[in-house]
Amino acid sequence: MKSAALIRKARKADLDSVEEIENSVFDSDQLSRASLRRYISVPSAAMIVAQEDKAITGYALVGFRKGSKIGRLYSIAVDKTRAGRGVGRALLAASEEAARKRKCNLFALEVRADNPRAIALYEKNGYAMTGREEDWYEDGGDALRFEKKLSR
Repeated sequence: MKSAALIRKARKADLDSVEEIENSVFDSDQLSRASLRRYISVPSAAMIVAQEDKAITGYALVGFRKGSKIGRLYSIAVDKTRAGRGVGRALLAASEEAARKRKCNLFALEVRADNPRAIALYEKNGYAMTGREEDWYEDGGDALRFEKKLSR
């Protein structure tokens, strides 16, 4: 299913909505309001939002390291009422494009091992599992590492 959402760069005015999504989707490892505010404007990150009508329905955060050709999906979240409508897939595609624009040739991420919906999204979009990290999350949950080579 293709999302009807407008995908765009986050603005400071989106902070309340992004924070609300962050806190409603994640039970642990939540980014603070101050961190979200900083990521919206720092050059080492790309904060992307999905907007439907006037509502922000999801966001993705991509991190970049100076001199590295690897983009890292740091966080992606979709409002629970919009799940299954293609918003996550659209945000993932926009995140990959942001990494390509930064001349990255590899995109990496970690995902909770107990999140089959997210794992399926990544596998369906060409990601390969490269490892497992035990006790990765605050609550002791394990993470699976995934990577995808980005074509130009």
